[in-house]
Amino acid sequence: MKESSMCPDQHHASRPLGSSARNRWQVSKQSVDMVRAPFAARPLPVDAQPQHVTLDLNRTALIVIDMQNDFCHEQGWLASIGVDIAPARTPIEPLKALLPPLRNAGVPVVWLNWGNRPDLLNLSPSLLHVYKPHGDGIGLGDRLSGETGNVLEASSWNAAVVDELKTAPNDIMVDKYRMSGFWDTPLDSILHNLQVTTLLFAGVNADQCVMCTLQDANFAGYDCILLEDCVATTSPSYCMEAVLYNVKQCFGFVVHSERLTTELEK
Repeated sequence: MKESSMCPDQHHASRPLGSSARNRWQVSKQSVDMVRAPFAARPLPVDAQPQHVTLDLNRTALIVIDMQNDFCHEQGWLASIGVDIAPARTPIEPLKALLPPLRNAGVPVVWLNWGNRPDLLNLSPSLLHVYKPHGDGIGLGDRLSGETGNVLEASSWNAAVVDELKTAPNDIMVDKYRMSGFWDTPLDSILHNLQVTTLLFAGVNADQCVMCTLQDANFAGYDCILLEDCVATTSPSYCMEAVLYNVKQCFGFVVHSERLTTELEK
């Protein structure tokens, strides 16, 4: 008896199964094909510190941290409690220049924003204490005066990205409620499904949420690149100096966004 040359799925069409084209099976009633579709590397050389780096655009994502109204808007929380928010707004212009060429290159953009539950059940006393050390004043989740809502509440104006930085339909939104965006969030799962290994970091505050997230990314095995002109802090200048030193010494690389944009536009 002559054996059939047909494969088991020839009469049963397979279908893709997976949220990302880069991490997807092909399945049918008869079989499961776990072989992911290959995608070629797209090397991009960048002048960085402490060494020149070449990254793979097909495995890179931009993480923009906390560029939100409560941190960066004159009617937001920090401004209302007397913090000079001018430094927190300095990443806006370089990010406006960088986002279009990154999106055109197919690099995922992840907005990692602080977003509390309305009942604050995702916040511990130790987190609340950071911003309300004596139990009074306006801290996380409290009501601001005027037309704005509760401080950094998810899906509110307070937690929204500032108007100057326009999000795109394919951008990815992730809420966090720790200094690090990797704790108790879907960030790592999302990046895994995108098959991302290199992360570009932008946002505020450089010495707090940006640095904590970058460190955890490094601990989890991601390649970490801090975009020097796309991060800022309202802390004293020595805090920023320590961030730059520690990233170059221990956790990754530092790049000016204009150098990245120049290479992307070649």
